[in-house]
Amino acid sequence: MVWITFSPIADVTAEKFKVDAFKVNVLSLVFLMCSVPFGFCASWVLDTFGLRASILLSAWLNGIGALLRNVSVFDGIDDSARYPILLLGQTLAACAQPFVMFAPTKLAALWFAGNQRATANMLASMANPLGILSANVIVPAMVTSCDGHDIPSALWVMTGISLTGTMLATFGVCSSTPPTPPTASAEEDSEKFIDGLKKILKNKNYWVLNITFGAGLAIFTSFTTFLDQILCPKGYSNSFAGLCGALMIAGGLCGALMIAGGVLGAIVSGIYVDKSKKFAEVIKFSYACAVMAGLAFTQVARLRNQSVLAATFITLFGVFGFAMYPISMEMSVEVTYPVAEATSSGLLIVSGQIQGIIIILVLQFLAQPLSPEDLAIGTGCSGGCSGNSTSQFTPQEWTVPNLVANGYAVIAVCIVLLLLKPDYKRLKAEKKILAERILNISHDLRS
Repeated sequence: MVWITFSPIADVTAEKFKVDAFKVNVLSLVFLMCSVPFGFCASWVLDTFGLRASILLSAWLNGIGALLRNVSVFDGIDDSARYPILLLGQTLAACAQPFVMFAPTKLAALWFAGNQRATANMLASMANPLGILSANVIVPAMVTSCDGHDIPSALWVMTGISLTGTMLATFGVCSSTPPTPPTASAEEDSEKFIDGLKKILKNKNYWVLNITFGAGLAIFTSFTTFLDQILCPKGYSNSFAGLCGALMIAGGLCGALMIAGGVLGAIVSGIYVDKSKKFAEVIKFSYACAVMAGLAFTQVARLRNQSVLAATFITLFGVFGFAMYPISMEMSVEVTYPVAEATSSGLLIVSGQIQGIIIILVLQFLAQPLSPEDLAIGTGCSGGCSGNSTSQFTPQEWTVPNLVANGYAVIAVCIVLLLLKPDYKRLKAEKKILAERILNISHDLRS
């Protein structure tokens, strides 16, 4: 929620803090930038000190960062200091993200049986998109002014939610491991961090997954960052952009629809893979469908008065895009076993953040000035306000950036379809251990 707070109200944020669109995007971009160095730290902390230490560190950093952001809107703060203070708060929260974002795979491996891991991973992983969903719905609903005077209220709501999470983590997470390991693989010691990295470097299947998953995550991140800026020049409001972002993730409107649909897709795929173990098949199908839905959305977003189609395609993008998220996390562990879970799954996210930084910067650079015709018709930017000659936010044409993102996604899905041929090492190891135990029991009974 802290990460995506300003994306659905990018135009109003620019007005409030007297900055341009790029600096608003930096508030999101900083999460990707911090995830790269702190991603390696998070993998090491998870594999060395366990789940509880990593979750507590994340919860407190996030809570402090969210609280600090409120200082930027205090009365008496010089206007020139507001944005740096806001960015500092975002940065602290950004440093916290990897320590909890890398945890679901390890949580599933240590606490759940083999036929529950994908579902457990899905449930834990969906905390992130549900937070994005909530922000995409809550923030545009609360921030309805042109000048952003209601942004402080939204920040305090986000802070309250963040600090609640901090308290829940502090008093609710009591142990890193269960008293009894649920599976044979959970009983085995994982590779040390450096040894695991060396093994991963030689694993071709893993790198196909790493690069293509990272590309998909980068495309999703760019959508959530730019959604308001893509839609508002064509007359769509901040509330609709927020709804699209939410639908993309859970079903929440465009931001909300994207996220809501995504949660549904992840639930279905997680349960199915737990029963079938068809990791690669689900990833290939979901990736292809997500790319097609994304292509359709970017074309519809070029047109005015197409709210239903835009919401439909962004929802489908979320359904299929998030369906492969927890499955990819689980498959990364399968193909790299016995490498530690946080190392293999964490590097997937690092790949997504690195590619996301590149994609966001490239797409921002490629955005063109809005045509005089579109400006004459009117836009939905700046909260739908018009006649604001002092506006800090300049609407842009996103056709070229969207085409570049589409091409990138098509290349990634082709690589997945043609080259992803995984070897499920963890499943094989568990079957072998189980067979040996059965033989030992049989031998003991005979003797």
